[in-house]
Amino acid sequence: MKKTDLLAQRFPSQFKFGVATAAFQIEGAAHEDGRKPSIWDAFCNMPGRVYKQHNGDVACDHYHRWESDLDLIKSLGVDAYRFSIAWPRIIPDGRGAVNEKGLDFYDRLIDGLIARDIKVFPTLYHWDLPIQLAGYGGWTSRNTAEAFAEYTEVVVKRLGDRIDALATFNEPWCACYLSHLMGVHAPGEKNMDAAVAAVHVMNLAHGMGVQAARSVRADIPMGTVLNLHAIYPDSESEADKAAAERAFQFHNGAFMSPIFDGKYDDQFMDALGDKLRMQEGDLEIISQKLDWWGLNYYAPAGVKDDPSKESEFPHTLPVEVTDTGERTDIGWEISEKGLSDVMKQVYERYDLPEVYITENGACYNTEVVDGVVDDQQRIDYLDRHLNASADIVDAGIPLKGYFLWSLMDNFEWAEGYKMRFGIVHVDYDTQVRTLKNSAYWYRDLVATHHAKATATEEVGG
Repeated sequence: MKKTDLLAQRFPSQFKFGVATAAFQIEGAAHEDGRKPSIWDAFCNMPGRVYKQHNGDVACDHYHRWESDLDLIKSLGVDAYRFSIAWPRIIPDGRGAVNEKGLDFYDRLIDGLIARDIKVFPTLYHWDLPIQLAGYGGWTSRNTAEAFAEYTEVVVKRLGDRIDALATFNEPWCACYLSHLMGVHAPGEKNMDAAVAAVHVMNLAHGMGVQAARSVRADIPMGTVLNLHAIYPDSESEADKAAAERAFQFHNGAFMSPIFDGKYDDQFMDALGDKLRMQEGDLEIISQKLDWWGLNYYAPAGVKDDPSKESEFPHTLPVEVTDTGERTDIGWEISEKGLSDVMKQVYERYDLPEVYITENGACYNTEVVDGVVDDQQRIDYLDRHLNASADIVDAGIPLKGYFLWSLMDNFEWAEGYKMRFGIVHVDYDTQVRTLKNSAYWYRDLVATHHAKATATEEVGG
């Protein structure tokens, strides 16, 4: 029996396999049909911010090629497609006038998915904040949370009848810390006050978005998508273990705890609580009961205690986790154990609903040779992480599906088009799509899983 057959048999018959993308990374058509700039359009145009000043003006031209791209998804045999909706297409100024042509595009996209019997998993926000809202302070301003709720209501009124599961946010950690603390994502700030203010505003926006969506459609399965860190202490010393706990509270707890526990963690609050600018009733809004949540996982994180007086919370220094030295082409450590470890950890700490792995994948920049992309390293990575996913199911955690990142090579944020995560190769000059060997591998895995599910149903029936 093939390894993929054994792997496929490890998942329950109702388990969903999918692929994932994001609007700014694939759509292009940045200046068409009423779309206005986002903070990422501005960031791309600033010298020194994005590799070779690449931008999202054309990207994978998915806005014009969506039908053939949906045919491509269908050819893989997957159950579901996770994509994001571009706020600058729907309400181009962030608040106010609604752009019907933007909604029309997602109408067509969703109807196209349904026609191909593919489940619809949209995300409302994947980092492309309308630039007008930056003028009011962006994610550091409560105005943006109110705007997000208005945007959510517009989207759900038009599209909510055909959505299988709706996420408010993708990876708020990135949109807060990479964007406002580390300066590597738009808008490129390096300011702890701004970063922590953004944490609370984005958490608040999530809660307000859930309320807005349910005010229109009470039956819509609501969730959010978090990129949690699998954090390991450098040693068994008390100092390093305490550092790992502080790092958990800063990187994971800042989002998990208010959403699922209705509070911020104690050490986080002691160190940074004054920067949250919290108001009465905020935590009640943030902690809306969710139907599901999503975990994005790529790499582990190791920390050791930073005893220097100058360091900011969580007072840690990064260290390597594994001793293998294995890394993907973007430089991230490889450890599938981190995926199962962090999942088990959060189910022990919180009362959580069912979960999807909403992103997992690897960057390998293998090119086309004689019509073939032999990305065996990606296949190995996926095999290891899908086995870890099956371990999660075996542990009794309600894992319902897995979305591979990404359907196709795309704009990789500050890395531009240099880094390739897709199982489909994109030639950005010609827009030719070429299925990589990993795409065929994933297709075979999904087909085997479907065959097993069908056989199980026939026996049961």
